[in-house]
Amino acid sequence: METYPEIKTTRKSGEEKFHLNGKGLDHDLLSFWQWSASDLIGNAMRGVLAEYIVAMAVDRAWGCRTEWDAFDIKTKEGIKIEVKSGAYIQSWSQKKLSQIQFAIRPTRAWNSKNNSYSSQAARQSDVYVFCVLRHKDQETIDPLNINQWHFYVLATKQLNLAVGMQKTITLGRLKKLNPVVVSYEGLYASIIQAAGR
Repeated sequence: METYPEIKTTRKSGEEKFHLNGKGLDHDLLSFWQWSASDLIGNAMRGVLAEYIVAMAVDRAWGCRTEWDAFDIKTKEGIKIEVKSGAYIQSWSQKKLSQIQFAIRPTRAWNSKNNSYSSQAARQSDVYVFCVLRHKDQETIDPLNINQWHFYVLATKQLNLAVGMQKTITLGRLKKLNPVVVSYEGLYASIIQAAGR
């Protein structure tokens, strides 16, 4: 029986060319990234950006993001981090600012090396980092400006005790759990402290 092992992702430069019949086309990987990932305010890409910001803070932005992993980031200390993001301003037309709510559903961990799931649903990380793009002015919102973000750090065990198998949590309810609210500069230390390291 033929098997197909996990394909290791290699970090790309953006200069890689699309090609057809051995001939390079006028478009490169950077042009694809610009086409597909320029909306940093919309929910999907803002979530990936939030993961990258946390990865920068814990010195893990040099590798490649693993899609569908059991958790988002693992620090050099072995701390598993789940990153969630929310924002008041969206890229679509709004009648009012968005109410912020995060998905926190327990999952069955998927192992990409052997394509299998764990038998029990659980929250797979040691720590949650809830990233809120807190800026409320459409004219000046800039997700690349780290000063426009707030970070709420909470140990997963504390979240589990407070909400059990709950699937979502509002920002208001999260604040009642007394997470550490921290700037980018203090994020790494707060993650280590929340993990009890």
